[in-house]
Amino acid sequence: MGLEVWIVESNVRIQRSTTQSHKHPILEPEEKRREGVESKKEAEKCRESKVLLNIRKNPLATLEPFNAEPLRSDLISSYVTPVDFFYKRNHGPIPIVDDIERNLPKYNVTATLQCAGNRRTAMSNTKTVKGVGWDVAALGNAVWGGAKLADVLELVGIPKLTSATPSGGKHVEFVSIDKCKEENGGPYKASIPLSQATNPDADVLLAYEMNGKTLNRDHGYPLRVVVPGIIGARSVKWLDSIGIITEECQGFFMQKDYKMFPPSVNWDNIDWSTRKPQMDFPVQSAICSLEDVNVVKNGKVTIKGYAVSGGGRGIERVDISVDGGKTWVEASRYQKAGIPYVAANKWAWVFFEAHTDVPKDAEIVAKAVDIAANVQPESVEAIWNLRGILNTSWHRVHVRVGHSNM
Repeated sequence: MGLEVWIVESNVRIQRSTTQSHKHPILEPEEKRREGVESKKEAEKCRESKVLLNIRKNPLATLEPFNAEPLRSDLISSYVTPVDFFYKRNHGPIPIVDDIERNLPKYNVTATLQCAGNRRTAMSNTKTVKGVGWDVAALGNAVWGGAKLADVLELVGIPKLTSATPSGGKHVEFVSIDKCKEENGGPYKASIPLSQATNPDADVLLAYEMNGKTLNRDHGYPLRVVVPGIIGARSVKWLDSIGIITEECQGFFMQKDYKMFPPSVNWDNIDWSTRKPQMDFPVQSAICSLEDVNVVKNGKVTIKGYAVSGGGRGIERVDISVDGGKTWVEASRYQKAGIPYVAANKWAWVFFEAHTDVPKDAEIVAKAVDIAANVQPESVEAIWNLRGILNTSWHRVHVRVGHSNM
């Protein structure tokens, strides 16, 4: 079996198949699918790793499906997130799939993927929400290697910068080998607009490498989609097929999850059809050099963290306050240590750093502004939603000067 492209009844599909009619080989694997029965074993193995994830210290990390994030300090230890520190988000068992061959030009794209539920725990502290209890590290920045989806689609007759096919196709659907209970045992799937998929500048990849090495199983081996600038739920792992469809994907995670509702909506009055699937993620930042509550011996504190925005919007500035938001100073920004920030990697996060004196008891706040002048909202209450997604409120930590009582 192979990953192939062919035209059937004017609809373009890319799929693992043995069908011989109208096909055009693109990526030709000798592939054999097996059920992901080893996912729990793999998760247990990862839990014993000293370098991986904050599972022991994070009781909200889960083994089935395997979901976990790194410690805050580990997250910002490298601009390119090591694979072992890249957050894990799964909706079902991790499949086992054999390798593929690569027969298209390879591109490298540095992009930050962020789970829509990043910082959900802080939102749940305001009012309970449903979902994995992420701290601030459900994201990571990697160098993804693979073929551009625009090139693949062009090979089957869909020109670049196409918004609709003659037969009315306006969306590209990605279907995974991954099976999940929310789809009643069917595959995980998602879609993006055809205009985005066929735009070379959107850098949508069929990726088989991560940080210069072959993808590992946790991150979609042997082939995944990487859609920069939007929530990670649309970057489908363990890719099985691609289809051109007239309407948005009707899968569970497009139509009954990952949508942004106002605080007034609850589980009794929710109507999923009233909202569009969430795509871009808003401007976001978090302090990673400090925990939620800290005790320091003197009044000098170094504040480090990350900032990122969706849609290819770079970060204009990061503001830091040590008095709960009454006064502010601007932090320095960088993507490589010692080199001033220039918005060259439009899909990637930036790190920020500030050194300041703090009073005896301080609430330190970070907020970012992107190049479109979007700014993080002050209050989590104003953006609370029942699924706990897109908590981009000001990030706050507390510092006390003195000796710990612990």
